[in-house]
Amino acid sequence: MMAKILYLMRHGQTLFNLRHKVQGWCDAPLTDFGIYQAKVAGQYFKDAGITFDDAYSSTQERACDTLELVTEGRVPYQRVKGLKEWNFGTFEGESEDLNPPLPYKDFFVTYGGESQEQVQARMASTILHLMQETDGQSVLMVSHGGAMANFARVWRKNWRLDDLGHMTNCGILKFTFENDQFYLEEVIGHDFSDWEGK
Repeated sequence: MMAKILYLMRHGQTLFNLRHKVQGWCDAPLTDFGIYQAKVAGQYFKDAGITFDDAYSSTQERACDTLELVTEGRVPYQRVKGLKEWNFGTFEGESEDLNPPLPYKDFFVTYGGESQEQVQARMASTILHLMQETDGQSVLMVSHGGAMANFARVWRKNWRLDDLGHMTNCGILKFTFENDQFYLEEVIGHDFSDWEGK
């Protein structure tokens, strides 16, 4: 059986990204630039001849809106709570200046949020289940920077590159999925220099 391909993608820029607010389970709308980023990502898939047999999104509006823009509304998708961002508890909506140094580990648990281990376990079990259940060979999932980086770290032993880098808006992690193992093949970024609204 052929390996399945997972394109795990971060949402476009939001108002809270722009204003440097902690944004986990709370939500903010895409900015005009975020909408543009999603369209650029959509063009990347078109230019590469990549189509999707199945698509999934975090239940958060910023992720759903990004997926709909990327696919131009042509691909039906499921909204999945397990793909949500890290829950930062009472830090939600506050200034990013209040974040502790990385790695966060279990810092946010005291404040009603999730530990790093909880985020990793949630993302790992959710994505494994979705990839086992789908018959599709090419799958798109739209999620969030922190959640995605932590999912990738679960499979660190299977990375086929040295470094994850920073999870940019609309950045994509490309995994192959075979025998219940995920292999990180590529980190795909985009050129947004043609943005005219800046």
